[in-house]
Amino acid sequence: MGKTAFIFPGQGAQTVGMGKDFYDNFDTAKKLFDEADDALGYSIKRMCFDGSEDDLKLTANTQPAILVVSVIVGELLKAEGINADIAGGHSLGEYSALVAAGSLKFRDAVVLVHKRGKFMQEAVPVGEGSMAAIIGLDDDTIIKTCAAASEFGEVQAVNFNCPGQTVIAGKTRGVEIAVEQLKSAGAKKAVILPVSAPFHSTLMAPAAKKLALELDKVELQDATFPIAANVNGELETSAAAIKSNLIEQADHPVKWIACVESMKNFGADIFIECGPGKTLCGFNRRIDKTIKSFNVEDIDSLQKTVAALKA
Repeated sequence: MGKTAFIFPGQGAQTVGMGKDFYDNFDTAKKLFDEADDALGYSIKRMCFDGSEDDLKLTANTQPAILVVSVIVGELLKAEGINADIAGGHSLGEYSALVAAGSLKFRDAVVLVHKRGKFMQEAVPVGEGSMAAIIGLDDDTIIKTCAAASEFGEVQAVNFNCPGQTVIAGKTRGVEIAVEQLKSAGAKKAVILPVSAPFHSTLMAPAAKKLALELDKVELQDATFPIAANVNGELETSAAAIKSNLIEQADHPVKWIACVESMKNFGADIFIECGPGKTLCGFNRRIDKTIKSFNVEDIDSLQKTVAALKA
């Protein structure tokens, strides 16, 4: 019998209006949105449903917004009798996965990712850091090119998303030089991303330090099922290891390919992306075409996924 993996998206998946049909139709969604508003002291619900795209794009808002919608999806699937045997999340998504696995309380997670977003933004002033997606080039070439471009400004590979798609981050000048050099080296595409900070690069060290202090204030439990850790792709259930992974994750690369491989090796053959967008389903196709991927981001996709899995 195969196993089911819940996978949770990271930043960039947000859209204004997300979660509204869940809120209008499910008490669970109402309860979680209201609890998030209460924990944050401002209305993430209003921002999700009819806020401006610019407000939602601010890292300190994006992170709790996506987490709330993602956790709601996990709960709605559970209510339909569809349970995770294992989970993983991309960057911020790792926090959603930990809530689903009972390692992190929902309320604590909402506040943590709001602060995480603030710390990441404060670590590098806007304009001084950037990120770029590199399409169609092997990791070795990207790593070596970034090392060479770092004399103009620190830059490194930070998201190993799927074969042929890697994201780099660092000081703006270093990223720009690396992009030019990677195009010359044969990248199909090298595009500067519309983000406000160089996430997961060594420049995020100040954010990791502040995050460590915040994590000291919350109680983490052992996870009820394994979580694939971004920092090394390894499966983890121990609260102590989860905590150190979360601190390290802030200023270390996301090894998403390794996470998916670990979940597959565990026996997962059905992957459900819980939350806005279909980014992780897309990565899955590039990592292994045999993976059955579903995404749930609204009532329509929830009904389709439930029907397909119960058929």
